[in-house]
Amino acid sequence: MHSWTDTLRFAFQPVVNLATGGVAGLEILARPETGDVLAEARRDPELDGRLAVSAIRAAARRETLLPLHVNVFAATLADLGGLTPLHTAVREAGRLPWEVTIDIGPPYTHVPQQALLEAVAALRSQGFRISADGVGDGDVPLRLLTDMAPDLVKLDASLLSRPAAVRAMRTLCEQLGALLSVEGVETELQCAAAVSAGAQLAQGELFAPPARLPAADVYVPPRSPGTAAPQRSGPSVRQFVRPAALLPATVSAGHVRALLTGSPEVSGVLLVDAHGVPVRSVHRSRFLLSMSGRYGHALYADRPAAKLGDAPRTVGVDATAWEVLDVVAVGGRERTSDDVAVVDRYGRCVGVVRLADLVRALAESRVEEAAGLNPLTRLPGSDAITGEVDRRIADGRAFALSWLDVDHFKQVNDGAGFAAGDELIRSVGRALQRSASDSTRVGHIGGDDFLVLADPEGLDPVAASVLDAPWSAGGRPVSLSLATVVCAPGSVLDHRQAAAWLAPLKKAAKSLRGASWVLGRAGLPGHEVRRGTQAAAAPAG
Repeated sequence: MHSWTDTLRFAFQPVVNLATGGVAGLEILARPETGDVLAEARRDPELDGRLAVSAIRAAARRETLLPLHVNVFAATLADLGGLTPLHTAVREAGRLPWEVTIDIGPPYTHVPQQALLEAVAALRSQGFRISADGVGDGDVPLRLLTDMAPDLVKLDASLLSRPAAVRAMRTLCEQLGALLSVEGVETELQCAAAVSAGAQLAQGELFAPPARLPAADVYVPPRSPGTAAPQRSGPSVRQFVRPAALLPATVSAGHVRALLTGSPEVSGVLLVDAHGVPVRSVHRSRFLLSMSGRYGHALYADRPAAKLGDAPRTVGVDATAWEVLDVVAVGGRERTSDDVAVVDRYGRCVGVVRLADLVRALAESRVEEAAGLNPLTRLPGSDAITGEVDRRIADGRAFALSWLDVDHFKQVNDGAGFAAGDELIRSVGRALQRSASDSTRVGHIGGDDFLVLADPEGLDPVAASVLDAPWSAGGRPVSLSLATVVCAPGSVLDHRQAAAWLAPLKKAAKSLRGASWVLGRAGLPGHEVRRGTQAAAAPAG
């Protein structure tokens, strides 16, 4: 009688890093030649557990160094209370638990939630990473998702047609400290939507189909203008994490040499302790140069590789790309090409970042930013401000959007000349920038019109900087008008609604004499006049 293992094969599908275009991991997929072993595994936790073990062994036979994703049903974990045989299989395969992500899949209906959470905690204590799979197309309760606090959330590509939902999930992932991935990406349009919504990872037929051999190369469409992922204070290092080549700190130099010569794509090796914490960093070129020198192999082959390594450079998973550059800048010039280890809150290595990836991404962002700057004031245009408005709306943050302009600016240009008018606009832009806090964004949308996005409590310094100053052009006194709409969480759905509430406030501010400021609140009638006086009515007749 044949066992289900006789006809079972496994395929590997790459999980792609959308920022670097590299393969971040491999999901191992069961491919039975006959029957439906997955349907049986859904009903039989013991069988599902054995499938996970078989997947690890199949990956070991392929000798892949990439992190692995192994699928397990939620009911299996709740029933078995963890996967002890899986931990044994990982150790026997020469892998480390934190190189393996457990993709927990639906259905969740009727699964004892407390038992599932205890099993997740047990796996995490062993070092495994946790992924919530099938979100958006499955039945995972939102409260359970937050209680699981996964390291990765996998969304179904069908959710890309609802970008607000994807952005909301990105915000939740940021709060949980998780990465966001999109599964089933088949078209370049879907890929662009995933990037725009802030997904860091993706997989699907577009990049590479499941195959018996792990894919070395994948196709990632080039980013088009306007599809950059949302940023906060610089790109997150999470976007650039590559798989790390990890070996125990006790290995010999000969062992490291064998890995490097057999894996030309590996730029370096991190030697880690029993808990996965990097203790030494081995740079490919410097290490091989030492080994290839006269008597090098004889001297070092059987000695600990740590003696040929350097102190590791590390950053936390919450670091920005700029912080990584600060780390790279410390030390000798010969180490600028070293990989920087990215570690989790326990100090365990979750991957590495390469300087070339960071420099390329930061240069591209600077080029895109420069292309969107107003040539007169060097301030960003409306797209940058409205994009940030949408992000604050998705984050559930209150904000104040203000529109500032010069009263009777055409008369200023006609009377004082365009050069004086240009200098006035530059001076107003500089004043706004000087008054801006870290959370304030200033934009010049053309002519004499400025947009200011701020926290509600940060309005007064901005208003004072432009309304209290004596402005003039060519010796002629000039006044400014400011209109502000304060948007509480949930009061507007996007930047268009915020702009619609702002438009009548601008009209009200322009109707006042002198420096004026009108403030209203989205969703509420009326407005408050904070500066300016009502213009006198024209005489009758």
